[in-house]
Amino acid sequence: MRTLISTAFVSLDGVVEAPGGEAGYRNAGWTFKDIEFVPEAYEIKGREQKEASAMLFGRTSYEAFSPVWPAMEEFADYKPLPKYVVSTTLTDDALVSDWGDTTILRSLDEVAALKETDGGPIIMHGSATLNRALSDAGLIDRYHLLVFPVLLGAGKRLFSETDKDAQKLKLVEHEAYSNGIQMNVFDVVR
Repeated sequence: MRTLISTAFVSLDGVVEAPGGEAGYRNAGWTFKDIEFVPEAYEIKGREQKEASAMLFGRTSYEAFSPVWPAMEEFADYKPLPKYVVSTTLTDDALVSDWGDTTILRSLDEVAALKETDGGPIIMHGSATLNRALSDAGLIDRYHLLVFPVLLGAGKRLFSETDKDAQKLKLVEHEAYSNGIQMNVFDVVR
């Protein structure tokens, strides 16, 4: 069974919306505003690229990343990886052609089936709506969280507000950096 890893930049109050910038969000770019850049805080991002064997996105995040990331040297290791986009509305003609093989999955059942295939970890960036649905369905195995020392109030949340049984997590790696960012890696306890 493959490991599904959710990776996110998250505010202390759980917001993941527009960390690098996004039109129409009041606090767009909050990861780079008034927070000193400390390279070691982002070491996990390079490690994720080396360890991932596939990428998973919701439609909105795919549409945001796919025009930009294929040409970015910082994300070159992701380019040849197979990509999977969970969407009921995206069509094959909307997929980019310069970012490796991309498959559209139409349901969470198809994500569950993908996890049952042979291969290494599947990494999911962004995709807040998909993250909440996958978490509620018990399909996420690990979280890589860079928690920023900022409270944003309104915005898309990483975790759903669904009334459900408690989900235990095991902290398997953590680090705090001089700029206040905390890196937390949690395994989902089953």
